[in-house]
Amino acid sequence: MRIALYQPEIAGNVGAILRLAACFAVPVDIIMPTGFAFSDAKLKRAAMDYGAAADVTRHANYAAFAQVQRAAGRRIALMSSHASVRLPQVAFRPNDVLLMGSEGAGVPDDVRDSVDLRVRIPMAAGFRSLNIAVSTGIALAEALRQTDSFPE
Repeated sequence: MRIALYQPEIAGNVGAILRLAACFAVPVDIIMPTGFAFSDAKLKRAAMDYGAAADVTRHANYAAFAQVQRAAGRRIALMSSHASVRLPQVAFRPNDVLLMGSEGAGVPDDVRDSVDLRVRIPMAAGFRSLNIAVSTGIALAEALRQTDSFPE
């Protein structure tokens, strides 16, 4: 299982996701550019002392990221508030990549059209989205549960 962040904009969110990834021993792919300097103090504060333990790979752009994932035989599952498939309906595989769009814009149409799965976290009526770090945690927990991949 992997987490991928498409052009993230908020350092604090990335820091929280890096902490999550370190705690669950899940690698993170960051698709550049980011909306902040990667050395940003907010990133470090949110990740706390866990950030250095996170396995992070940066990719110059989506094409470079997708090429690596395809070569490794991984499916890319885009988490999107616009997807029709609900999170509990997905059968995750251990080598899936959970792709999270940028906080403000999500992903462009060409990225959305290139993924293997488009998945929505169901929410109560009247709400459109969750914070990206919260969404990542929910999706990751379900994927790890399904694949019996939680650390011991």
